[in-house]
Amino acid sequence: MKLEFHHINFVSEDVDRMHDFYTNVLGLDDMPVEQFPRTEATGDQGYAGKIRFATEGNMQMHLAERELDVAFRNAQVINPVHHGHIAFRTDDLAAFLAILDARGIPYSDYGTTFSKEWHQVFFHDPEGNVIEVHQQVA
Repeated sequence: MKLEFHHINFVSEDVDRMHDFYTNVLGLDDMPVEQFPRTEATGDQGYAGKIRFATEGNMQMHLAERELDVAFRNAQVINPVHHGHIAFRTDDLAAFLAILDARGIPYSDYGTTFSKEWHQVFFHDPEGNVIEVHQQVA
């Protein structure tokens, strides 16, 4: 099982202001939103908040609109767009979940709720920071 650092997610009330800062002040490149095919949100599932993306060429920044009730609406415990999170990509999500299960670490399995092409799982580190691990599915 391989794990690689993929993105940092910051949440904001003003996604465009954050995007302007990271692209025009720090000089990161804009990533077109079309590069992240989203699953359509419904009244009781998903996430319809605004998202913008930036990159320095390797790492991605996902700048998302804060949404406090996304976990409740998706029947999950962990909310990845409350304070943000760091994300890792794996080539074997099942093997990674076996590690979490063996250590008794609870997680929220969002599947492809947010992205059509990623199976996403969220959990907390020992200090309560949210971590995402995902695997490409398409």
